[in-house]
Amino acid sequence: MELTIHATFLPHDDPDVALAFYRDVLGFEIRNDVGYGGMRWITVGPKSQPGVSVVLYPPEGDPGVTEEERRTIAEMMAKGTYASLVLATPDLDAAFERIREAGGEVVQEPTDQPYGVRDCAFRDPAGNQIRIQERR
Repeated sequence: MELTIHATFLPHDDPDVALAFYRDVLGFEIRNDVGYGGMRWITVGPKSQPGVSVVLYPPEGDPGVTEEERRTIAEMMAKGTYASLVLATPDLDAAFERIREAGGEVVQEPTDQPYGVRDCAFRDPAGNQIRIQERR
């Protein structure tokens, strides 16, 4: 069996702000933008990986989520503990500076981790943690 990663999902609380971050700050291309019932699902991804997408979705769009669960999700998003995405780059310091200068909320500056990677972290506008590791 051969499996590949096609898409991953990150919640957003404002589609326009999320789109601006992923398109303008991270440089992802827009692959799809679908509205339904006053909500939007926006698919973005790196130009160099056309087969891998990030779907920015409204967490309230899942009909199986209770109102109490929606509140919990909103609280966790606000703290940055609900969802995350790990990206990679050959030049971590340059990527860090570009994102920081574009207004990215810094969580951790570039650091050599004891488990063998060099990485940094930001939060996207919805609170999702975006970690970036340097490819070696």
